[in-house]
Amino acid sequence: MSKKKKEKTNAIRLIEQHNISYKEYEYSWNEEQLSAEHVAFELNQNLEKIFKTLVAVGNKTGALVAVVPGDQELDLKKIAKASQNKKVEMLHLKDLEKTTGYIRGGCSPIGMKKKFPTYIDQSAKNFASILVSAGKRGLQIELSPEDLANIVNGMFAEITT
Repeated sequence: MSKKKKEKTNAIRLIEQHNISYKEYEYSWNEEQLSAEHVAFELNQNLEKIFKTLVAVGNKTGALVAVVPGDQELDLKKIAKASQNKKVEMLHLKDLEKTTGYIRGGCSPIGMKKKFPTYIDQSAKNFASILVSAGKRGLQIELSPEDLANIVNGMFAEITT
């Protein structure tokens, strides 16, 4: 009898194609528990090491990605400055899947439909590794901030309040 092969997400496939070292973490979730706080609790990790993937829209660049620690909020003025936009607003939730290919609570900065400008909060550099969504609810990957920046062509910037 063959063992059922676990389906890999786009994010994990990309990481493996680039021979990036990572750890995978599964956890339980439901519609009411999609927060970084829940992930940190379920995985027994520090909240500031769990990074959320947020998608915003700049008046010049269009869609852009912000990767911020779970204990912080995205500062729209700071990301506008970092991305050379005059104004940035959050992408409407209804547009998330058609823009990125991912759903709320399972949006990874890695493996989106297109490569968007990606900004990683500079606090990520304080850690040897951080956790981000692996591209589906209930699945996180841990990798170095530098590897994340390399695979998404990301830039480190001060983007939180």
